[in-house]
Amino acid sequence: MARTILHISTRLILGGSQENTVLSCEGQAELGHEVHLAFGPIFGPEGSLLERAESFRTGDGRSIGCHELPNLVREIHPVKDHFCFHRDLKRLIDEVRPDIVHTHSSKAGILGRWAAWVAMKRLGKPIGVVHTIHGPPFMPVEGGVVSRTKTRVKNGVYTVAERFAAKRCHTIVSVADAMTDQFLARGIGKDEQYVTVRSGMETERFLNAAPGEDRDSMRAALGFGDEDFVIGTVARLAQHKGHDDILDGLEADLKNDPRLKLLWVGDGWWTDRLMERVRAMGLEKQVLHTGLVVQHRVGAMMRAMDLLVHPSYREGLPRTVPQALLCGVPVCASDTDGTPEVITDARVDADGGTGCLFPVGDTGALGDAVRWMIEHGDERRASAERGRARCAAWFATAAMVGALEGVYEEALAKAGG
Repeated sequence: MARTILHISTRLILGGSQENTVLSCEGQAELGHEVHLAFGPIFGPEGSLLERAESFRTGDGRSIGCHELPNLVREIHPVKDHFCFHRDLKRLIDEVRPDIVHTHSSKAGILGRWAAWVAMKRLGKPIGVVHTIHGPPFMPVEGGVVSRTKTRVKNGVYTVAERFAAKRCHTIVSVADAMTDQFLARGIGKDEQYVTVRSGMETERFLNAAPGEDRDSMRAALGFGDEDFVIGTVARLAQHKGHDDILDGLEADLKNDPRLKLLWVGDGWWTDRLMERVRAMGLEKQVLHTGLVVQHRVGAMMRAMDLLVHPSYREGLPRTVPQALLCGVPVCASDTDGTPEVITDARVDADGGTGCLFPVGDTGALGDAVRWMIEHGDERRASAERGRARCAAWFATAAMVGALEGVYEEALAKAGG
């Protein structure tokens, strides 16, 4: 049965949760649903998915209704949050009259679930309220006394808010089992509310190279030689993505071997500071920063790499990791959140593993993992092949969209529809 589905996301920047959301919208429109996507103002160096969402058309001309909510902002802002809830969301829900409201990210999830819950009585109709956890909103407690205190307070506020929102929600979707465990450990929601749905992606784009986007073509285009060993990263240049850890963990290796190269794909608020640090270290000839890359070129950039390193401090389940494996590129990653559900360590796994893991923030272990991969070429390539087969089965967009169909029907039944 065709439904009216309203997705709400805080920011429509280039990012994993946003790509997941847009792919969900496209897949649901293809199935015949009326799909709407609401989001806050888009700004900054991180790119946008708005053009893709606005230009999407199904074969029969169906599109995605896009709605910018001026007061939906990422940070806690009592005035804007008030107007987002009482004006922006109320007006939109009354206009769209959705059967399903599906929220994404913490701020949109809190305000959106609450707004949908109270709208049921006002509109006199059941609404299935669903929320996806793409990553934890809780920040690592680190730094000085003042920083640690601020982080604890902020985490406490988010915990209380997430508990409140979970009581106004029928189903909570986790992109990784680790997210469910973390939220339940904080007393957020009930076990029966949670279901894991792996984050879908356009797997064929990564499994099969387009003309001119194979490994040799991309390495030549980027200026890498046959003798170079390219260590790549695909991520926003932002706090907690771990670019500093790469420099710290591999500084001596890079200075001792000019054949080692870093390929940084992405942009962000920390770009200038990080590239200044690269210059200060004398590594500017060994670090290539591409800036923003359009979505359909990410796989091409990955194929130029000999190894992808993802040292993020917090993730739900980083899309970069399965995308690299789908391209046949080996992976070293921090063992944060859902990453170990995809990566098992080839150094200790009796079945061979699908990459290498290192503890979050441990630059020495990062360096050890990268060096092991460099020195064990056969094991490195075999781990990528095992990961490729696993990810091809787990992360197809059609599988995610199909699973969400079941989630929606169950949520709507809980709502009385």
